[in-house]
Amino acid sequence: MFPIGRLAKATGVKVPTIRYYEQIGLLPAPERTAGNQRLYTQATLERLAFIRHARDLGFPLEAIRELLSLSDDPARPCAAADEIARRQLAAVEARIARLTVLRDELRRMLDHCASDTIAACRVIEVLGDHRLCAHDHGATEADHPT
Repeated sequence: MFPIGRLAKATGVKVPTIRYYEQIGLLPAPERTAGNQRLYTQATLERLAFIRHARDLGFPLEAIRELLSLSDDPARPCAAADEIARRQLAAVEARIARLTVLRDELRRMLDHCASDTIAACRVIEVLGDHRLCAHDHGATEADHPT
């Protein structure tokens, strides 16, 4: 059995995040000592490590919830897990494409900036007038979540 601090250290997940995962049902409610201290099992440590790895790969919490549900039933076919991973791959590839456009636009701005003063600075000019950009690269909710 692990207290929350050891669980956090063993998995690299912060204590408030562990509590949040409990609150939203990704982790089971832990046992408690007589002093009301949380105690976690090895199975919970493994589940939290799974969640941490999935988060590192960019999976959203709902996809992780689906994957955990699938992993709780090991006899099921893995087609559903494959589909969740395919969705994540598509999201990553779309983000890479957006980032590539942003990189190219930033390079273009810098390549065309040969001024010594802000009054003639291409970077400031382009940031002030989106029509001067070579591509539409408007931010989406996924780029800047609140």
